[in-house]
Amino acid sequence: MHHWESIEAFIEVARLGSLSAAATKLRVSSSHISRLLSHLEQRLNTQLLVRTTRRVTLTESGQWFFEQSQTLADGFSEAEQQITSFSNEPHGLLRVSCGSTFGERYIGPMLTGFMQQQPRLSLDLNLTNRSVDLVNEGYDLAIRLGALKDSNLVARRLSGRREYVVATADYLASRGTPQSLAELAQHNCLRGSTTNWSFCVDGQRKEIRAKGNWHANSGVLLLQAALQGLGLACLPDYIVEPHLNSGALVSVLDAFQCQDTAVWAVYPRSRHLSPKVRHCIDYLVESFENPDWRKSCQL
Repeated sequence: MHHWESIEAFIEVARLGSLSAAATKLRVSSSHISRLLSHLEQRLNTQLLVRTTRRVTLTESGQWFFEQSQTLADGFSEAEQQITSFSNEPHGLLRVSCGSTFGERYIGPMLTGFMQQQPRLSLDLNLTNRSVDLVNEGYDLAIRLGALKDSNLVARRLSGRREYVVATADYLASRGTPQSLAELAQHNCLRGSTTNWSFCVDGQRKEIRAKGNWHANSGVLLLQAALQGLGLACLPDYIVEPHLNSGALVSVLDAFQCQDTAVWAVYPRSRHLSPKVRHCIDYLVESFENPDWRKSCQL
């Protein structure tokens, strides 16, 4: 018999003054309680209880042992409550990876709001356009944009996303407006973090390798180059829509625009998702549900 089980039975009998009441409390039989008490007294080589047909009373040794044991039991109960609370509350270091422009504009401000609610949490936000290896590089979570590749990661959709191929009206007037994907070869395609542009043709995703004389791994610089009329650029909605609305840029090849791109939270598969990751994702989902999330997050 386990020592603590015997002590727990003794404490309940001492508190309730009855073997049957203690058995009911612990959901065991009275005979099992009796065996536990006998085992405890044999191990301590002292009598702890005086049992009669009506009630159970403590001996002097039993009273002292009860006081000491009760203190330990109360401490153990408090420790259980604290560790349960600790395991359910976000704590420790949360490492997040996200693309530079989207991270600066939106994820960074959102996570700042999240951290204001989490005093026991530390944040390490790494902004990079490189697709990090979450497991081997020790990241808890990554925010990824576009269509996801097959992987062992778990993905949760945060928001829709669209990509536009754009240029200035002056550029299109001088070089022509492409009507088909094949015509992209006749244009100067400004390249950002990826050199492959994704399109949808007859319901299937198709990637075209963009070719041109300009490249930078910055969405902001890519936008500026497009606004200056250097060529065609493929840009996400959160960067380009204000300039489409103002007429500074014109969208082309809309008939081939993919509809399955999105903003995703991805994380390593685990049997038990840690509270810090679970709470962070829930906060991001709630933030993206705000129709004005773009306006509310921009610096």
